[in-house]
Amino acid sequence: MTNYSNKIVIIDYGMGNIGSIRNMFKYLGTPVVVSCDPQIIKSADKLVLPGVGHFDKAMQNINSLGIFNSIIDKAIIHKTPILGICLGMQIMCKSSEEGVQPGLSLINAEVKKFKFEDDVKLKIPHMGWNNIEINKQSDILFNLDNNSRFYFVHSYYVNCDNNNDILTYTSYRDKFVSSFQSNNIIGVQFHPEKSHKFGMHIFKNFIEKI
Repeated sequence: MTNYSNKIVIIDYGMGNIGSIRNMFKYLGTPVVVSCDPQIIKSADKLVLPGVGHFDKAMQNINSLGIFNSIIDKAIIHKTPILGICLGMQIMCKSSEEGVQPGLSLINAEVKKFKFEDDVKLKIPHMGWNNIEINKQSDILFNLDNNSRFYFVHSYYVNCDNNNDILTYTSYRDKFVSSFQSNNIIGVQFHPEKSHKFGMHIFKNFIEKI
């Protein structure tokens, strides 16, 4: 196994946009390891939890691969920085209206479905470019402001129990949580790997400042 200083492991549980994320790290000159091996996950200095798809399927994959405890051990016991992206952010929560499986419960939050029955002009999923509104400062947001634009594709959003965990909001009729942070637990609803220079700042900050 290759050893890197400050090793970043992208957790491959079969539902991530892993190629684009790995390419972004490569562009920034940072080697990463892609793995679902519990021992490699345990050896990481930082973790990335990607994800595209269904909440229950994601949790079933994590459980069947035997990596649930490794993720919990790193994130909760060892306080390893972990960045959840899109579905990866959502499975950090306690539960989701998308399914019945419990999430990782890394943060006190639940996942809710967008409901716009009274406004047919608003489509689900929320798809395309949108701005963030910064709620609190964090190193992961270094060099970003309220004019920063990110690419979104999602039908569900995170509802945080603790407002102090909310990093940014984004508006899609109403404001929803587009990123959160509780100590070493960081989640972003948008896709930084598809968000050009703004997404690059997220990854660069994760590499250098977190």
